[in-house]
Amino acid sequence: MTEGAQPLEDAGVLAGVPDEFQRLWTPHRMAYIQAGPEPLREECPFCEAPKFPDAERLVVARGETAHVLLNLFPYNSGHLLVCPYRHIATYDQATAEEVAEIGALTQTAMRVLREVSRCDGFNLGMNQGAVAGAGVDAHLHQHVVPRWTSDANFFPIIAKTKALPQLLGEVREAVAAAWPESGS
Repeated sequence: MTEGAQPLEDAGVLAGVPDEFQRLWTPHRMAYIQAGPEPLREECPFCEAPKFPDAERLVVARGETAHVLLNLFPYNSGHLLVCPYRHIATYDQATAEEVAEIGALTQTAMRVLREVSRCDGFNLGMNQGAVAGAGVDAHLHQHVVPRWTSDANFFPIIAKTKALPQLLGEVREAVAAAWPESGS
């Protein structure tokens, strides 16, 4: 045993019956569980986020007409959302300036995520309307989801669980630090 290390307990003397299941301990997720399924529903979370310090609301970068933040309920570590500041529901309501900046911020997000997380690919998309799967259907947002060749398992299919190897604050800090000064 190394100096300062805790001695391992003999699992044979602990309470419980051994089984074939592996345990994935994620105590940081308790904040989301306790918040319930509809956090910030009194106000639009994408309108509220820019009103607070970046780290508090997981904002990674701010542009002139749009901002980038981490998804509070990510599909993968580094799952970013690119949102216009203006509260609009669909892409066809965006101005030419908003469309251009959403595109530029999405490209920058991809470059930064490639650098920071060494991902192999991306899923990009906009779900517009509740019927199309939008969790926040009243505010337009583009998903930028990093993907890795080796990140395939049965958690999402069998247990409706996604294992996330990094805490949101750590991901936000790494992405924000790697974001170029020009913004896009």
